[in-house]
Amino acid sequence: MKNIFENFGLYLDYYELTMAQGYFLSNRHELRANFDYFFRTNPFGSGYTVFAGLADFIELLQMFRFGSEGIDYLHQKGFKDDFLEYLKNFSFKGTIYSAQEGEIVFPYEPLIRVEGNIVETQIIESMLLNIINFESLIATKSRRIRFAAKDKIFSDFGLRRGQGLAAIFASRAAVIGGANSTSNVLAAFNYDLTPAGTQAHSWIQSFGDELEAFRKFAEFYPDNCVLLVDTFDTLRSGIPNAIKVAKELEQKGKRLKAIRLDSGDLAYFSKKARRMLDDAGLTYVKIVASNQLDEYLIKSLGEQNAPIDFFGVGTNLITGQKDAALDGVYKISMIEHNPTIKLSEDISKVTLPGKKKVYRYFNGENKFYADCIALEEEDEIEMMHHPFDIYKKCNLKGLSREEILHKVVDEGKILLENRSVNQIAEYNEWRFSQLPDEHKRFEYPHIYKVGVSTKLLNLRDELIKKNKEEKL
Repeated sequence: MKNIFENFGLYLDYYELTMAQGYFLSNRHELRANFDYFFRTNPFGSGYTVFAGLADFIELLQMFRFGSEGIDYLHQKGFKDDFLEYLKNFSFKGTIYSAQEGEIVFPYEPLIRVEGNIVETQIIESMLLNIINFESLIATKSRRIRFAAKDKIFSDFGLRRGQGLAAIFASRAAVIGGANSTSNVLAAFNYDLTPAGTQAHSWIQSFGDELEAFRKFAEFYPDNCVLLVDTFDTLRSGIPNAIKVAKELEQKGKRLKAIRLDSGDLAYFSKKARRMLDDAGLTYVKIVASNQLDEYLIKSLGEQNAPIDFFGVGTNLITGQKDAALDGVYKISMIEHNPTIKLSEDISKVTLPGKKKVYRYFNGENKFYADCIALEEEDEIEMMHHPFDIYKKCNLKGLSREEILHKVVDEGKILLENRSVNQIAEYNEWRFSQLPDEHKRFEYPHIYKVGVSTKLLNLRDELIKKNKEEKL
């Protein structure tokens, strides 16, 4: 395998390099540019999105270099020597503003603002989108699962079903969104997460005798013993054998921690298991459930009063089912000191020009009320407008507010506060508590108000008019 870590500058799409060389050869590479990252639709039909991936992106941005192997590779692909000489000394020297990781965010608002020369702001596009889109997708899925699970424990069990090495980022995002732990040991090691796991059916099958398999596992792990009870027959074999081992552990002054159900009707089996355990005096033994869980099934199990204490969620979490991707985009909004705009026949795809910031307004109960996108120089904003419906507007006068974007890179210098994943998860939990309940429901969540200031709206409309007049 080639040394990709010394050539992380190749973490981009080819067109970004061809454009960068074009800027360089036309002597336009020092033009100042401003790009915005935003998305247009919340994933999973949700009423919100969890912003995640920032720290990973900033860390990889520091590694964004072109080593000798990478330069040789690009030379073989026909790139010019002068441009390759420029890339040899490349490092990002721009400025980045961003929302905090773990923030609750909404469509169309700029969540990352990148300022710098046209080359450096352009060639980091794909890496930014790849990381932020994916981690935000998984963190949002995890937050929905946490909401369904309520105060029950849930763990990320998804490594085996993840998209290759992306599963490392996914486990981090899952914890940001609300997972208590992960089965992914490399992610746990790298991000200081809590590792969790029990045993597979192969452990029991390798012994041939279920009771012997349980006894051996309890012998090796007497303080953290969880037994998988559905290898042969859950009710007639698995649970009775688990009860025998639990009684044997009691005689040694130990306690069986839990049993795990991994197939069948989880509501039915968990109720039967709870009754059998309680009848045996094992009220302290917990019940773990896994097998194709998602937020809807967990919600249903709760409504059925299934006595499950711990959920292991794999495929549907780690792959972001049923949305394959977050539709985040990265669009230029200013070149030199001139606001610029991308036009479309669809008004929802017309971009917002200029350097912008986002204000979040609160109601009298310290709950989120509305977000307003404004131009960088704006301060007092009394009215915001729906970006696509000219008849909708919202009075913001007298409401408390805060800014969402904060400087995290200043001319190449990293300013981002070093927070642990668990600290980011705590922040997400707090921000989610400030989101009104009507935006949290799974069915037809209320649409959160995101608008634009009068000044920004007028600038956008002026540029639309100007572009149309120039075509006449």
